[in-house]
Amino acid sequence: MSYVPIHIGVIISYVLLLLLLLLGWKLVDWIWFRPKKLEKILRRQGFAGNSYRILHGDLKESAAMREEAMSKPMNFSNHIAPRVIPSVYHTIQLYGKKSMMWLGPMPRVHIMDPEQLKIVFSSINDFQKPTMNPLTRLLVQGLASLEGQKWVKHRKIINPAFHVEKLKDMVPAFYHSCYNEMVSKWEGMVSREGSCELDVMPYLQNMASDVISRTAFGSSYEKGKKIFELQTELANLVIQANLGIYIPGWRFLPTKSNRKMKEISKEITTLILGIMNEKEKSIKAGEAIQTDLLSILMESNMNEIKQHGNNKNIGMSIEDVIEECKLFYIAGQETTATLLVWTMVLLSSYSEWQERARAEVFEIFGNKKPDYDGLNRLKVVTMIFNEVLRLYPPVNMFGRIIRKETRLGNLTLPEGVMLGLPVVLIHLDPELWGEDAHEFNPERFSEGISKATKNPSAFIPFGWGPRICIGQNFAMIEAKMALSIILQRFSFELSPSYTHAPIAVLTTQPQHGAHIILHKL
Repeated sequence: MSYVPIHIGVIISYVLLLLLLLLGWKLVDWIWFRPKKLEKILRRQGFAGNSYRILHGDLKESAAMREEAMSKPMNFSNHIAPRVIPSVYHTIQLYGKKSMMWLGPMPRVHIMDPEQLKIVFSSINDFQKPTMNPLTRLLVQGLASLEGQKWVKHRKIINPAFHVEKLKDMVPAFYHSCYNEMVSKWEGMVSREGSCELDVMPYLQNMASDVISRTAFGSSYEKGKKIFELQTELANLVIQANLGIYIPGWRFLPTKSNRKMKEISKEITTLILGIMNEKEKSIKAGEAIQTDLLSILMESNMNEIKQHGNNKNIGMSIEDVIEECKLFYIAGQETTATLLVWTMVLLSSYSEWQERARAEVFEIFGNKKPDYDGLNRLKVVTMIFNEVLRLYPPVNMFGRIIRKETRLGNLTLPEGVMLGLPVVLIHLDPELWGEDAHEFNPERFSEGISKATKNPSAFIPFGWGPRICIGQNFAMIEAKMALSIILQRFSFELSPSYTHAPIAVLTTQPQHGAHIILHKL
């Protein structure tokens, strides 16, 4: 019997053909068969929405709606959902609360029922955060993006930095930044005429960044300011890059934008690492621990490692600490600045609430510097902030993803389905908040959050459950300090040049600024 020799090249060709067929099948399954299977499962459970369209789903229409919404301002109204999340608003108006959309080949179902929201926020292992876009990861990762045991570890180590006693120590820094970096400048601007017009948004952003620079890095404040400037530049580049369609691997190409983003990211890392090295030397030398967030975080991390026999795998790595510092900046600056800018816009429009807030501030502080205990006694101001957070939440939509088939009440959600929790629509739901849901009425919070709505889990500006924002008390104390100082010195009203144009960027911001007229008291 004779054997016909098989050339090695033929074998390789067959293997390559098999691999191509396998990849081709996976691609077809990903862009067609799998989405159609998920659509069938979801429709059987009562979810309504557009039929899946190959590859792009609802993305084209969503982009067009966003562009249309951004092209012109809206009449002054607190019903901002049609402008900040136009495609989600349109879908829910058309198909109802139990609706779905297609983010390419991935379905996203909308969850608006408070009891289901409570389950999603509480069951953090079943309902995880979606994987970050690699470009966004370049900007910031940290606690907000972690899952599982790594999240548990980081939360435990970071918690001491936001303890009430630590926040008390930061109040002088809050005052310094609010007055010296912002209000004193406004006093100079109004001193001659008694009033002036300005866009308060950049001032509030600079003030909030100054607070973070001082409270996060303490004596290394100047380097902290430089880090913030770089973070801002990087954020703008990342936002621009994310406006287009995401193409896997694009970030590795040596484009001008990609090179610039990598350079900035490297410089930020170098600066933070330098500050960390200085603080580590001080801690090891037995010097008194400073009260800034980074020092507290590093001390907590070192203690955790010591308690486990100097096992560094137990604590956070240097890279982890650097990412948390980046997150301090992005979350701390954006949240407080946007809360304050919408508060000033709304108090400019509802002068009776501005007067009530000012009366309370003078009753508690007079013309003196606000202190921690007094800030915690500001009931009317707290009511106002809660109402602003309800109408203009910093984040308009929380997202989660199903990693394995999961029950949610009477629903069975298959792997690969995304959840959209449209905060701004939940906060405006008349069934939960009453017929005046679209109106600015801080009085609804007069007896606290639990009495303001039919279900407390319907108020989620900072999230809910175990993953609720760790810095919410930090943000509220800073905002109370800033507003108290402003109310002690000025009354304010909207400028005729103000245009109402809320937009979702990293947070809910005024697209064309917040032009306000200040009057010296």
